[in-house]
Amino acid sequence: MPDPSVPPTPPVPLAALLAREDLALRQIAGPSDPATVIHWAHTSEMADPYPYLLGGELLLTAGVHVPEAAGSGAYFDDYVSRIVAAGGAALGFGVAPVHDTVPRALVEACDAYELPLIEVPPRTTFSGVARAVWQLMAQARLAELRRVTEAQQSLAAAASRPDPVPAVLRQLAQRVSGWAVLYGPEGTELAAAGREPEGAVPRGLAELAGVVRPVAARGTGFSPSRTDGPAASAGPATERPGELADAPSSRPAGRPARGAERTGSGSPATTSRLNRRPTPPTVDAPPSPSPTRPAPTSATDTVAGTHLAAYALGAGQGFVLGVASPEGVPGDHTIASVAAVLLSLLTGEHQSGSGAARSSALVRLLLGAPPQDVAVLLGAERWVVVHARPDAHAPDAVAASALGAALGSPLVDLAQDVVRVLVPADREAQPQPGWTLGVSAPVSPPEWPAADTQAARALARARATRSALVRHGSRPGLSALVPADEAEAHARALLAPIADTPALTDTLRTWLSLHGSWDRTAVALAVHRNTVRQRVARCASLLDTDLDDPDVRMELWFALRQ
Repeated sequence: MPDPSVPPTPPVPLAALLAREDLALRQIAGPSDPATVIHWAHTSEMADPYPYLLGGELLLTAGVHVPEAAGSGAYFDDYVSRIVAAGGAALGFGVAPVHDTVPRALVEACDAYELPLIEVPPRTTFSGVARAVWQLMAQARLAELRRVTEAQQSLAAAASRPDPVPAVLRQLAQRVSGWAVLYGPEGTELAAAGREPEGAVPRGLAELAGVVRPVAARGTGFSPSRTDGPAASAGPATERPGELADAPSSRPAGRPARGAERTGSGSPATTSRLNRRPTPPTVDAPPSPSPTRPAPTSATDTVAGTHLAAYALGAGQGFVLGVASPEGVPGDHTIASVAAVLLSLLTGEHQSGSGAARSSALVRLLLGAPPQDVAVLLGAERWVVVHARPDAHAPDAVAASALGAALGSPLVDLAQDVVRVLVPADREAQPQPGWTLGVSAPVSPPEWPAADTQAARALARARATRSALVRHGSRPGLSALVPADEAEAHARALLAPIADTPALTDTLRTWLSLHGSWDRTAVALAVHRNTVRQRVARCASLLDTDLDDPDVRMELWFALRQ
């Protein structure tokens, strides 16, 4: 959760405040670090401002509290050390009416403690400085909101693409200028976008994903245990800078650098202060999730100067979004959260029954139960089979899952070059961008194999005619006028010469369905048009018939449909 001592506004770079020509501020001591930021401006004439600071302030003073005998430097050493201990970001000293110039001893103390010292000219009021800080904060906040809004729009557009999951990851990686990864329930990397970081960052991100992955979804042998980076945490430290223990009351002998302290052996041990704020206390990694201690929904960490974040997706199915981005960029968390919501919808379950019911149905099928006895567990009586092929690339597991979600069913089978989806008949299959679909007629469970064949033929016709979706015809035909057993017997007798050669029957069926088009038949069967001509000629020879005769074609089509 956010630090309660920090206002809900983005920090302002000190360099941006110094660049304001109307203020005429000038830095006269301390490091000129572009990373130095301030969270607000505060005016105080207290000799010891430590109890009144939260951290990250530009402290403004006119030196009213400075005694006349302060020229020796001890007073200013104590004063600056207390500001540094409280986490002050910078000190602004107003020239006139109390002091004509900034005391030399104060300049030396700020240099020694690495605290930026800003000279405020007589014509610039402290209220004017504070107003400028808030104006810069408002501008930064507006820029952040615009960035987040643009990112939301681009992520939503990516989610509607034919390959939604990779597209969302690409947009996320581009918006945060980092690396985005989708991890599966077993911890495997399913998809990634952006430039993969070097060193320990990829391993650290994978282990952080394990922190938020539910226990039930974890594969055996996976246990996050990082030893080469800071401990993972579910949120930043929130200890108030003013409550840090053992704050120094005077400058250590020898004027050590800002933030340095002496170890027991006398050697300096320097601690970094991110953005000129006090170093947060070490946060232990959260306890490993257990059946009695649920996993957090998100976690953050920092490895090798790279900010890591992990977000659990969906309703505890084990998918995790991992993001590695530059440290401290405002808005990144909001953008990543939007991507996590979209990926949850794309990878989540959209089914009429529960996952347990589907597992039970699968077990029963494997143990020999007929489909009609299993279908009741899936929540529908009639179904359609959908065969689909992507237009631009070979199907993959992530794209297949997204297609199933778009069609409203988690019953997805990824074959070598086609995706098969079993969809309840009350959910009408609609064309999907980037996919070519073939849809069977609604059938009951015992007719699933026939529906699978219908969908395959519909897909072949869709590809041949360059249609986004083709449904198997469901209008009554001649077959309804003839008893099924007689029709099948007639078909067997008529097609007997080519029945033992599936390539011939498939070619003849496709050729007839496409009105004798050689090119479309070649596209549907993925063969050369000359191969189609040879097979059709072979069929005409074996059947000893004229395939140019419409009556012959009608009779053969009737037989091939049985």
